[in-house]
Amino acid sequence: AAVRAAGGRLIATGGCFDLLHAGHVSLLRRARALGDALVVCVNSDDSIRRLKGPSRPLVSERDRVEVLRALGCVDAVTVFGEDTPSQVIERLCPDVWVKGGDYDERSMPEAEAVRRAGGEVVILPTVPGYSTTGLIAAARAAS
Repeated sequence: AAVRAAGGRLIATGGCFDLLHAGHVSLLRRARALGDALVVCVNSDDSIRRLKGPSRPLVSERDRVEVLRALGCVDAVTVFGEDTPSQVIERLCPDVWVKGGDYDERSMPEAEAVRRAGGEVVILPTVPGYSTTGLIAAARAAS
């Protein structure tokens, strides 16, 4: 509400952010540059387990939120327990919903919620070579 009252653009993005890496940081910085405030919507631990399996998350919800809040490009963090961030998008009504280039709008279940809320979906290119799944596989192979 404060961002809109000041005439600003609210940007939001979402994901697991299980192992924060340079690819995530790049996406968050580029997302924040699109507007006046960035809200990061983080999957809860239970949501991640349903989406990724019983061995995830590697980093607890509380710790993931704390790390994200410490980034200068992040203005706020919220946690959602559903499988998609559609409900939180409907509450936030972001002007822009940002996802990384490993998604496309057709396969993004929350895209319709963004449009209903009056926002637009922006897909930013991912940084090659950075993937949480890849990092996990490399760590397991090294041990």
